[in-house]
Amino acid sequence: MRFQDKTVIITGAAGGIGQTLVELFASEGACVMAADYQAQSLQDLGSKWQAKGYKVAIQVTDLAHKQDCEKLVLACVKVYGGIDILLNNAGIIPRGTILETTDEMWFSAMNVNLNAVFFLCRATIPYMQRAGAGAIVNTSSVWGTEPGPAHVAYCTSKGALACLTRNLAVDHAPDNIRINAVCPNEVNTPMIRTGFAKRGLDPNEGISQLNQSVPIGRIAEPQDIADVIAFLASDAARYMCGAVVPVTGAKPVYG
Repeated sequence: MRFQDKTVIITGAAGGIGQTLVELFASEGACVMAADYQAQSLQDLGSKWQAKGYKVAIQVTDLAHKQDCEKLVLACVKVYGGIDILLNNAGIIPRGTILETTDEMWFSAMNVNLNAVFFLCRATIPYMQRAGAGAIVNTSSVWGTEPGPAHVAYCTSKGALACLTRNLAVDHAPDNIRINAVCPNEVNTPMIRTGFAKRGLDPNEGISQLNQSVPIGRIAEPQDIADVIAFLASDAARYMCGAVVPVTGAKPVYG
């Protein structure tokens, strides 16, 4: 029970990695505030989690809006009295070169993948300072630290998030607030499968081909990423601060 009575905000809670994170943290004793913009999915999941006896509250949140980010933090404090851990897990993947990237694609990527993390951290850190400790784990991407082709908005937003993580870590390590990031490559989630379908490709065939490109033999499952996030949030990672951790199965972005 690594997270017994710890209060945790998890964004993107209705997604593949997000659902896994909620299950993992709640099963280890955490009090979870689960946030997502998909209202019906989040409500259905919330009922399921609560039926299992987990301490999970839900908050429908559109991370593209500063006010929603700040309301999420206030809702967590109102329900649980504070915030011990913030998991900035939500993200979107606009695809295209700069010539294919519309203004809407660019600003959507920045709002959800970067600005929301800024607003959530800015609202959360004062509560952690008052408590004398805290942990924040951001989900960046290896495509942010080693940008791949034809994802200019996504790569830029995730690269900036990795830099933001390092900067916040330096500023707030003296507050005993550890801030780290994970950088996955491809993960077998509904998001990546939807991407295949939008391009007219069979999702199962697309996953199968991706598996062949990974030295470890397969792309990541949500649990593979969630376990690393949980480690970084736990006391076992007590001396890790400012780390940007690739979780890739040894697959480079190019290769």
